Amino acid sequence: MGAPSTPASNAIIYLTYGAFLIVGCYIAWRLRHQSKTQWLSGNKTQKGIPLALNFIAAALGSGILFTYPQIATIAGVQGLIVYALASSLPLLVFGLLGPIIRRKCPEGFVLTEWTRQRYGTIAGLFLSVCTLITLFLYMVAELSALQQIVNAMTGLNGLPVVIVQCTITTIYTSLGGFKVSFITDNIQGTMVIGLIILGVISVGVETNIDRSLIDRSGYLEPSLLGWQLIYILPVAILTNDFFLSGFWLRTFASRTDKDLWIGVSLASVGVFTILVLVGFGGLLAAWSGAWSLDDADTGYLSFFLLLNQLPAWVVGIVLLMVVSLSTAAFDSFQSAMVSTASNDLFRNKLNLWLIRGLVVILIFPVIVVALKSPDVLQIFLISDLVSAAVVPCLVLGLSEKMYWWRGFDFVAGGLGGIFSVFLFGLVYYDGDATLAGKLILLENGLYANDWSAFGAFVAAPIGGLLWGLGACALRIGTLFVVARLKGHRFTALDKPVPHTSYVNPDATTEQETVLEHPNSAKKYGKFF
Repeated sequence: MGAPSTPASNAIIYLTYGAFLIVGCYIAWRLRHQSKTQWLSGNKTQKGIPLALNFIAAALGSGILFTYPQIATIAGVQGLIVYALASSLPLLVFGLLGPIIRRKCPEGFVLTEWTRQRYGTIAGLFLSVCTLITLFLYMVAELSALQQIVNAMTGLNGLPVVIVQCTITTIYTSLGGFKVSFITDNIQGTMVIGLIILGVISVGVETNIDRSLIDRSGYLEPSLLGWQLIYILPVAILTNDFFLSGFWLRTFASRTDKDLWIGVSLASVGVFTILVLVGFGGLLAAWSGAWSLDDADTGYLSFFLLLNQLPAWVVGIVLLMVVSLSTAAFDSFQSAMVSTASNDLFRNKLNLWLIRGLVVILIFPVIVVALKSPDVLQIFLISDLVSAAVVPCLVLGLSEKMYWWRGFDFVAGGLGGIFSVFLFGLVYYDGDATLAGKLILLENGLYANDWSAFGAFVAAPIGGLLWGLGACALRIGTLFVVARLKGHRFTALDKPVPHTSYVNPDATTEQETVLEHPNSAKKYGKFF
């Protein structure tokens, strides 16, 4: 019972990494003649099924073995189903908004490019900073989770595993860019699905349930936290997905809108199924006695306590799945971060070799922070709260009726939403500024037995919208006063002039050039 032997564990881990290195380098060699644009993105090149596998691989990571069994041990079946639905259904938003954003910004490949076009450079950089910080935190969380999982499952030191994974993904990602990540994700996504099926069957056959513990646990009954999560998790995860450039790279990579819908629909079903199956490991751990119902602090380890009671070959299958999950997620974050930084910070003017160098340089701070082994869920929560404040103000600009909404309103609303959490904390904690500040970081976690987390996730989006509308009124009022004082025409509420084009009369008939008309105005891109 328990973990495979040390030689067997090392063989599973490092032979799998070796296989991924060979495959990744081979794909990168086949793509060696691609242009810089092709290295950074793959617009309109992918069909539905590969997209589905990629969305699955990008949406999951090894951290799911901590978070979903943990929620099952805290909020039971209700909490697990809510968490799984909240994680899978937001993928459908890319099928809904992706075609709209691609039509508005056909030359882009990340959401931040549309933001720059719609709201201006300052707003674009603001969202870019949020995006890059989020991707960095996700990379740190993935390595931290991997290190802890390897140690929990095998007893091995997780540091060498982390270093090897970073080295391998950095090598093939720096050589092949987004497309090599896309192709390897297809392979890894297929492996994960197969291993999940095999692992679930194995765990189900080998686990013995104590039926008396089912009623004692109360996991089949609803709970206050379970009802709170129905609001908290959809808001947190849906908005946070907007910050994950890997999803947008895959959205722009879809060949057609139909392929995109096929991809996100299949991925949503696949992700939901996988997360429920993984999360049920927490329930099985409790109902089999592998995890004590009275030990609430170790709920995040419940899945691994269950594995300790199973044959070594079952643990070996799960270990192989962990390596595949982590590698797929991590190389997706790497390619997304570099593509976003190249586009937003350097406007895609860097030499391709310098961009490849960014992939290598980036990995060092990620490893350093990850080795501190921060709480995986805590990292996600900080990012979720920021996105809940920023994204509602961002998406208003998708509506043509909101033409008067500007970058200043969006940025002020986003920052105001974060400040609103602090204000809510002051009220909730009777004026204690220290506790209110800690609420922004959700230091008490998501599963505190009170209304603090729920209130924070209400304050962030609603407060953000209110601050944004207030900033909008202030901006328009100021422009009105300035126009009156200077005797200028007030234009803040004028509808933007649409782009017009014409055929260059000086071009040859063989190669007519369509240009923007000299008298047409930019449709958006204004901060004030």
